Amino acid sequence: MKVLTKLTAAALALAVVAPTSAMAHRAWMLPSATVLSGDDSWITVDAAISNDLFYFNHHAMAPDSIEVTAPDGTTVAKENVAQGKFRSTFDVHLTKEGTYRLATSNENVMARYTVDGKRGVWRGPVAKFSKDVLPKNAENVEIRQSSRRVETFVTLGKPSEVKPLGKGLELVSTTHPNDLFSGESATFQVLLDGKPAQGAKVSFVAGGERYRTEPEAMNFTADGEGKLTVTWAEPGAYWVDASYEDGKTSIPEAKLRQAEYIATLEVLPQ
Repeated sequence: MKVLTKLTAAALALAVVAPTSAMAHRAWMLPSATVLSGDDSWITVDAAISNDLFYFNHHAMAPDSIEVTAPDGTTVAKENVAQGKFRSTFDVHLTKEGTYRLATSNENVMARYTVDGKRGVWRGPVAKFSKDVLPKNAENVEIRQSSRRVETFVTLGKPSEVKPLGKGLELVSTTHPNDLFSGESATFQVLLDGKPAQGAKVSFVAGGERYRTEPEAMNFTADGEGKLTVTWAEPGAYWVDASYEDGKTSIPEAKLRQAEYIATLEVLPQ
């Protein structure tokens, strides 16, 4: 069974089928529902980092790092928060019509070095990095800057616009993220700091891979406008991962910038 088929001609030229067995320890959030009716409702969200989608078998995602944003831009409190060994869970009370954004993001620095022939590593937020955090006698220093955003979307009643943030790596869809249906196409654009990320790598993996002999992922390289188009062959929850790297760092000492965007999207049956 192919997860994604009937690609547009442009996307087909860019699509690359690649093994995903190495894609271990993937972060994700999975809401109990992504589309709800009425003017008041609740959802429960699982958040984890795991080997299989969407099964919690590695460790929990820190719930404190997750922010829920209402359609009007205000922050919504998470309720009944719990963190276990393999997953975190929390509830969200939806009281305003429109689309809610659930996300966690970070910007980090990793510095590798040697001191007297022994390897050392420093990891931490961009804001806390300076040359002073490394040993004065550090040699063979290699510094990388990275950012990652993990999110999902839930709509109560009529969908509202999901605007690009203009910061970090993003995957923006011309189709609303809560209006995806099997047999229909969706065009995505990968943006980095608000600009098209030509050559970005994007993977789509359907949930339930635990019961498939192969992950059946479809991998794309974004075109000159950062775009790709796909037709969903099957309904279900999909894990989406986009990645990009270049040398445009905000830290002078860093030579490489790596950016990643992860989302959970639900494709509904016709």
